[in-house]
Amino acid sequence: MAKNPYYSGPVSDHFDGTRFFNPGSSPDDRRGIGELLRWRFGPKPAKWPDHVAVTPAKPEPRIAGGRVTMAGHASVLLQLDGLNILTDPIWSERASPLSFAGPKRVAAPGIHFADLPPIDLVLLSHNHYDHCDVATLRRLHDRDRPKIVTALGNDRLLYPAIPGLNVAARDWGETVELSNGQAIVLVPANHWSRRRLRDTRMALWCGFIVKTPRLQVYFAGDTGYGDGRIFRAIREAHGAPDLALLPIGAYEPRWFMAPQHVDPDEAVAIFRDLGATRALGIHWGTFQLTNEPREEPAERLQEALRQQNIAPSAFAPLRPGESADVAL
Repeated sequence: MAKNPYYSGPVSDHFDGTRFFNPGSSPDDRRGIGELLRWRFGPKPAKWPDHVAVTPAKPEPRIAGGRVTMAGHASVLLQLDGLNILTDPIWSERASPLSFAGPKRVAAPGIHFADLPPIDLVLLSHNHYDHCDVATLRRLHDRDRPKIVTALGNDRLLYPAIPGLNVAARDWGETVELSNGQAIVLVPANHWSRRRLRDTRMALWCGFIVKTPRLQVYFAGDTGYGDGRIFRAIREAHGAPDLALLPIGAYEPRWFMAPQHVDPDEAVAIFRDLGATRALGIHWGTFQLTNEPREEPAERLQEALRQQNIAPSAFAPLRPGESADVAL
């Protein structure tokens, strides 16, 4: 049996002693080479532009209320009750272990790195390269020394790369208490992990609930929809969030991507399952990871809302550089 270099702990309903898994479903990584080749040699991906215009934002140092600013992909600046949080930060040119190959940005970061306010906290959902960018984490550590909250095993991945990093690694359902009544709760996601050839599902993945005395925000990370049970359970355990940050891109072809990435229709289903007051669409339009056209996620989201008789303002696609205030 393979040895897990990141985590050793008791068997649970989502850990078999070596690898993590999504309860009630087949592991998303067990597709054979034939299926991978069917995708890669099937219909060609849509042509994306090489570059799209972005007007970067320059956030205020602190916000007394709530504001969200899109940097790009799943990287979002959350400013909540004086706390500055970054989700899955990536400022690198490529979502790849290589500087010269792999998915390349078509949209520059919506915030210049130098214009980021002091970052107190980083939420790291899992270790895929488009979400766990060590180069960016190193820059943040050198500048601000933020605390990183992540799922089990990812701390052991990061420590050798960034000595002195302040990491809290937790399991699904566990809470990291902050100051002034603020807290971070790790919640399940339907996804998987891999950083190297032989470490598949050896570090855990998650979503997050950010709780302050006046606001509650859900950040999904990467997730498939499955049967929707995990999202209804989040609402039952924590109440309906004031804001949900939900992925809407990287979903085609569905026969391959459905277990791990929601499409816009499923994102709307999550929005309804959560009972969220408002949602913003992320994880689209920055790196071409899958086959759909760049603008399709935003267009399909609006159509899904129309079919469900939901106001477009309730769930908007967020573009790099755009900000949205969170009502108190």
